[in-house]
Amino acid sequence: MMNRTGSALQLKRLDGSPVRVLVVDDEANLTELLGMALRYEGWEVRSAGTGMDAVRAAREFDPDAVVLDMMLPDFDGLEVLRRMRADNPTVPVLFLTAKDAVEDRVSGLTAGGDDYVTKPFSLEEVVARVRALMRRTTISLSAADSMLVVGDLTLDEDSHEVTRGGDEIHLTATEFELLRYLMRNPRRVLSKAQILDRVWNYDFGGQANVVELYVSYLRKKIDAGRAPMIHTMRGAGYVLKPAL
Repeated sequence: MMNRTGSALQLKRLDGSPVRVLVVDDEANLTELLGMALRYEGWEVRSAGTGMDAVRAAREFDPDAVVLDMMLPDFDGLEVLRRMRADNPTVPVLFLTAKDAVEDRVSGLTAGGDDYVTKPFSLEEVVARVRALMRRTTISLSAADSMLVVGDLTLDEDSHEVTRGGDEIHLTATEFELLRYLMRNPRRVLSKAQILDRVWNYDFGGQANVVELYVSYLRKKIDAGRAPMIHTMRGAGYVLKPAL
């Protein structure tokens, strides 16, 4: 199970909204995995599979950091970087590459990239590198406490205290991890497969009905006698959002 890096410091934009990370790679499986790992940090993520899509996404999305593959199907990462920097001269960029030759590393950093990891890499390493880049190079980050808040529901990641409408709610360790994952992705539909991977890491054997079971446990504690926050999206998964 992946743990958040630097759990005592959550990175946010100055307006309090989540930081934004653009992931650019033509390997769809890799962008999906990176996206899940970055979203688990509470960050907003957009992905692109070509250089042209990346430049367009950067203009629309205004990312706080970019994870950029050096080799793309239309033009290379250095050209993507050049075009992005024309619009946003300060956005930090972490290059991904299958090459580890010194000249490639030097060319990427000389062209304005801020850091560089070579494939294969661990998701934890990429998250840590992106976090470090944003701490060093952006002005849109501020230290935050360990509280997650969605509507009138709060979760303290350090003390493990959970309240709704000021009332304390007692959760088991697994219920807490499930709620934390839901609260780190508010208004986002999470599939059973995603929840299994993040909360259980398939250690129990991958039985999807365990998700249904623990969602029902959470509902009894979080939603009992209140407007519901945890919703089932038939055929898609579950979503947590503020009560109406």
